[in-house]
Amino acid sequence: MAQATTSQMDGLKLNSNEPIQIESDKLEIHDQEHTADFTGNVKVVQGKTTLQAGHMTVYYKPKAEDANATPADGAKTASASISSGNTDIDHIIVTDKVFLNSGTQTATADNGSFDMAKQLFILKGEKVVLTDGPNVFTGCQLTVHMQTGQAQLESCGGRVQIQLDPKSQKQN
Repeated sequence: MAQATTSQMDGLKLNSNEPIQIESDKLEIHDQEHTADFTGNVKVVQGKTTLQAGHMTVYYKPKAEDANATPADGAKTASASISSGNTDIDHIIVTDKVFLNSGTQTATADNGSFDMAKQLFILKGEKVVLTDGPNVFTGCQLTVHMQTGQAQLESCGGRVQIQLDPKSQKQN
């Protein structure tokens, strides 16, 4: 039976009020599929949170006015939505060595996904490593509830491994 551990990871909360900066080597916008593909050295920064990966695909919901647009209008409408920052994002997929850092907390994995409606961030991989200062948690799937910062690390068949540094605990 798989092992799991739950923890409060306040550093991994996302603040939807802060601006998001995205950098990559290449960006391709696919109007008909309502996607934006960021490729090569992808870096996303929001407040004190940084996400890095080799590839990121953003899936956004079509606008109501997009349904009435002609194919010729499609590129202009979709591009305007992305560039104006008012795109309604459905979900995001990140792959190729994912690295997430926020304050003292860092997570690494092979790939990950953000479900914006459920406010869930899931990191998966052969070895998912979560560090909080000197404390290290290892498993193969990390699920973070972005609104609360609550995180669950699963072992996927083996055992979750935790290395705690007693000096990291506050002394009374």
